[in-house]
Order: sequence, then C-alpha cells, then structure tokens
Amino acid sequence: MQNYPSPIDAHDPKWFVLFVRSNQEKRTALRLKEYAIEHFLPSYRSVRHWKDRRVTLEMPLFPGYVFVRLPFIERARVLTLPNVVSLVGSRNIPSEVAEEEIEWIRRAMEHGNVAPHPYLIAGQRVMIISGALSGIQGILLRQQNNTRVVISIDSISRGFVVEVDVAAIRVMAHSVPLEKRKVV
Repeated sequence: MQNYPSPIDAHDPKWFVLFVRSNQEKRTALRLKEYAIEHFLPSYRSVRHWKDRRVTLEMPLFPGYVFVRLPFIERARVLTLPNVVSLVGSRNIPSEVAEEEIEWIRRAMEHGNVAPHPYLIAGQRVMIISGALSGIQGILLRQQNNTRVVISIDSISRGFVVEVDVAAIRVMAHSVPLEKRKVV
C-alpha cells in the first residue's frame, strides 16, 4: 500500500481499504453492493468441527478489512456506512492499494486454497513449529523464493541458515525486525 499521491488524482477511482467492525465484513460488503460501490471481500473456506457436525464457513481472508474502489473525493459515501470505522492509512490520507496487489489476491483465490497467514518481514524473530527442526528459533532472512531462517548459536558466536516451509514458522511475540530496532 502507498499513501495517496496527490489531490490531482482525487477524481480517479483507486483501491482503498475499509477498516470495519469485527465480524461485519460480509454485512458491509452487502451494503456496498446495495449502494453500487465497487468492492472486493476476499474470502476462504474454513472447516469447523462442532460437537455434532462439521461446517464449512466462508471467512474473510483479511478479518476487519474490505477493499473499495472509488474516487478519493467520494470517500464519505463509504465512511458514513454502518460498521465502517475508517479508511486504512495515515490520519488524513488513506493508503492506496495498487491494482496489481488486488490482482494478486484475485489470482491466488482462483488458483487454489488460500488461508490467512501472519505478515512476515525479514529480520523478525521466528520459531519453527513443525518438522524435524520444530522448536528452533531464528531470524527470518528472506521470504521471496525460499524462506530462509538464520539460526544463531550464541555459545560459539556462529550461525547457519536453513530453508523451511513458510507454513512451518511462527513469528515470536514482541518480534521487531532488525532494521527497525533502535541502536543505542
């Protein structure tokens, strides 16, 4: 996402993200449809096991968010809808979502089984949660082609890198990427 570039583009429709109240994504999408506002609510199927049966639910891929495409000057049309909290972005300028990113989400949903996953940034402290390396902690090195985790052996001041499946790692609590840490 990027901050809105300039008021010159205020009349061109762009993609923005609505932040909505918890569990109100589908209801908000229905209202947007009623008002003929172009929107996108990516979802995935989740199988839930209850006491007496299994239920397949359609859940939002990004809980709390609904994408809308409209000119910046028409933002009041969506901000006045019930259950809409705000547009995602800085205080006065909402962040614009690139058409390319919307297309990536759509293509991924068409391709197969999608599911939410925590946002990972190189430099975050992670723990490997499955497989032969389960329980090992390290620092996420990169995630483009192969997910690589640097494992540090403090006692000998050495480290090594290992490739793991992205589904096999979890971000550790209070993890701050190395480049965002304040050096004293």
